[in-house]
Amino acid sequence: MNISEYADRDMLAIDVANQLAGDLKTHLLHHDRASFAVAGGTTPAPIFDDLCAADIEWDRVQVMATDERWVAPDHDRSNARMIRDRLLVERASAATFLPFYRAGQAPENALAELAAEVDADLPLSVVLLGMGDDMHTASLFPGVAGLDAALASDAPLLAVMRPDSQPEPRISLTARVLDAAIAKHLVIFGDRKREALERALTLPPEEAPIQAVLSEMTVHWAP
Repeated sequence: MNISEYADRDMLAIDVANQLAGDLKTHLLHHDRASFAVAGGTTPAPIFDDLCAADIEWDRVQVMATDERWVAPDHDRSNARMIRDRLLVERASAATFLPFYRAGQAPENALAELAAEVDADLPLSVVLLGMGDDMHTASLFPGVAGLDAALASDAPLLAVMRPDSQPEPRISLTARVLDAAIAKHLVIFGDRKREALERALTLPPEEAPIQAVLSEMTVHWAP
């Protein structure tokens, strides 16, 4: 794990966007396609505002969320909505997108079909993650039912998580899929998350799920 520190969040967004673009370009030099899994929420949105204009062969890039709330794609809490609005615009509009939400189905019933689609893009070329104050990443929350299975070395590609702290079920890439990505980036802001990350280094993944994916991770931090 390497930590890059920035004076402010604007500088971080520009630099991380450049690094992600570089990782994707490098991968495409040697492969027909690149797979790019990205966090939802508010943290990556400014990065996407810069990345979407990068001069990349986006038509060779498959984008997916690291996890998705089980809500319709036009819902305010949909990660797919944020990714479409902030990343899949300008030059990046040429990328393909793999949505996880399937209307009219329970998330458990969509797993097999989704796993087959995800499997075609593994290992992930590039992953961009976030982390909560509770040390969760993607939808791998401490204490959630099914976490041990999602952290296991033989975990399925996707898992349904139903954290008590959240209003809806979620579907998430499992730790082994995230950890196996060729290039991995984690973005965190503020002293609380920096302290949480340092605390995670002393805890097992069951208590700090981010711990399961930190090998060879580049961490980007700004106040």
